[in-house]
Amino acid sequence: MNNHRPQDVETLILILGDQLTQRMASLQRADRTRTVVLIAEVAAEATYVPHHKRKIAFLFSAMRHFADELSRTGWTVAYTRLDDPDNAGTLIGELGRAVARTKPARIMVTQPGEWRLAEDMKSWQEKLGVPVDILEDNRFICSMDTFREWANNRRQFRMEQFYRDMRRETGLLMQDGGPVGGQWNYDHDNRKTPPRGQVFTDPLRVEPDAITREVLSLVRNRFADHPGSLDGFWFAVTREDALTALAHFIDRSLPTFGNFQDAMLRDEKFLSHAVIAQYLNCGLLGPLEICEAAEAAYHAGHAPLNAVEGFIRQIIGWREYVRGIYWLNMPAYAHSNALGATRPLPAFYWTGETRMACVSAVVKQTMAEAYAHHIQRLMITGNFALLAGIAPHEVHEWYLAVYADAYEWVEMPNTIGMSQFADGGLLASKPYAASGNYIRKMSDYCKRCTYDVTQKTGPDACPFNYLYWDFLARNRPTLARNQRLATVWATYDRMTDDTKASIASSAAGFLDSLA
Repeated sequence: MNNHRPQDVETLILILGDQLTQRMASLQRADRTRTVVLIAEVAAEATYVPHHKRKIAFLFSAMRHFADELSRTGWTVAYTRLDDPDNAGTLIGELGRAVARTKPARIMVTQPGEWRLAEDMKSWQEKLGVPVDILEDNRFICSMDTFREWANNRRQFRMEQFYRDMRRETGLLMQDGGPVGGQWNYDHDNRKTPPRGQVFTDPLRVEPDAITREVLSLVRNRFADHPGSLDGFWFAVTREDALTALAHFIDRSLPTFGNFQDAMLRDEKFLSHAVIAQYLNCGLLGPLEICEAAEAAYHAGHAPLNAVEGFIRQIIGWREYVRGIYWLNMPAYAHSNALGATRPLPAFYWTGETRMACVSAVVKQTMAEAYAHHIQRLMITGNFALLAGIAPHEVHEWYLAVYADAYEWVEMPNTIGMSQFADGGLLASKPYAASGNYIRKMSDYCKRCTYDVTQKTGPDACPFNYLYWDFLARNRPTLARNQRLATVWATYDRMTDDTKASIASSAAGFLDSLA
């Protein structure tokens, strides 16, 4: 994996584990004949939260394969494995070792996806005694300068307006200056229940090669106390296989993605979802190439507009939008807690051992696959944490740890802002709170649950039912002015005092049991 280094090293480039593309700004600017590329597996980045074993294995294997790709295309690569006895355990420690070996004139890095690491990078020049150039991450369609200009003087940020601007900017699904089909958003067509007998195709599964098998053994030994399973590991770990996974989704699943993207079925982990976000977020795929592939499927008559529009919206709309929100509001955003939620994260978030069938199914799937789709995350585990008043920072760290596609820039706004409403409405116009009726409508979880979704209170009632109203009641002083909740308050106010007391009693008993 290591080439002989150039005699005169001009540039030492550090490539992070989520920057696995030759299109990185640092690689684009460097002279490969006078450059050493450093890639390092370090314990500090694998353990600052207890990352899922499958996530660690995916990234380490992808990093090793990317190092091989760089070497084959003429780059000189210095690669540090986790089990190297001289491994310093930190990025700056590995940079220090590489500087001592290569004596570069400068270090070049591309901005990371986490504020903590970006802040740390600012000190590297002084600590290492070598000039450090920090370049903007060029893997996004919207630069941060453009996002700041868009956000300037706005009292509220709403993704829909940003998304429309991104459609205009990219030209995706545009015709004669307007949206193809005459509508910008087809979300109302994307909430159907799969009919009996609906057939779904799983994401592409890649058989682990020798490099991946070696990494799996390493992770089993070194991260035995981390959550999750490595059994049946199937993620793509090269750009070639990631492109094949994208093509597999476009061909097999995109046509039905739109109709059923919000559905949840116990025996269908993936439905028609792409399950390529982990490849996109670590650099193996690019956002524009993904969207263009989906758009081409629409124009070829292979996939309907509601499926393609909904898929593209998640990437050029939501993904780019939450990145902007993250960098615009850090570091204070990380500890936002507008609703004053302080309850500890329940242990069943790590085990799935709970009588609530929906939560159990999603957590167990998460531990098995390092994956759950967006509605499972938002309306099951996220919804429960919101209703139960779980401390939002603990919820954030859980999501960051357990999902293979989770990096702080994308995960934190989705959790702190959208899921937990902890930013007070900066990201979302209302809390994404729902009772058991929503879960019954969008899933088959309730059919196998020991709780009764039709009961509103009492020991046998679905906890989501009374927790929903209890959440609203205890947070009314904060949420009373939210116009989107006006009909909800009206419904609550029509309840009898006995009903309200029963809700409060059922909620208190259940929440006390979480301890």
